[in-house]
Amino acid sequence: MSAHSEHSIVLIRHGATEWSRSGRHTGTTDLPLLPEGEADARKLRDQVSELDVVATFCSPMQRARRTAELAGLTDLRIDDDLREWDYGAYEGLSTPQIREKLGDPSWEIFADGVESGATPGETVEDVAARVSHVVRHVVPLLEVGNVALVAHGHSLRIFAAIFLRQEVRMGAQLILNAGSLSTLGFYHGTPCIQVWNTGGDVAG
Repeated sequence: MSAHSEHSIVLIRHGATEWSRSGRHTGTTDLPLLPEGEADARKLRDQVSELDVVATFCSPMQRARRTAELAGLTDLRIDDDLREWDYGAYEGLSTPQIREKLGDPSWEIFADGVESGATPGETVEDVAARVSHVVRHVVPLLEVGNVALVAHGHSLRIFAAIFLRQEVRMGAQLILNAGSLSTLGFYHGTPCIQVWNTGGDVAG
């Protein structure tokens, strides 16, 4: 990667869904956007149009694909590695509900993980391994232009931690609103945050 590249990785978290609005963990459940989520995605169109995106990688889930479409991104490369964390037994539950269920008021997903349920669930390291593949695919493309990733709150936060060459659990300290836009890039060869968590829905 050239130390002088001015191009960016554009991270877009999908717009609000019923579960993101209420803070429920949404991994494998393929929910549609709420009308408000569609509106937030449309608001991104002007920003995206100014970025001259040369490639877009998108989670296969409909909430991500619809967000990309409404934001004006075309020629999507569907990438299963961008899917959200498999939350296992915690799918559909909010953090307060999980803490109550476990009797542990300090439970936090990055530190404590998930249990298997209807799906096996994933560790944070499992998710990191997946999104590391995306980092390797995307960084060389920055020589050509800006690259967009349209995906989910946890998968994008973990992507950012890996891109920044930080310990993966640093993702716990990065907030991403539904429908938000962020950019990552290089400054004198060092990976950095350029813009973080602009716009979107503060819940979830």
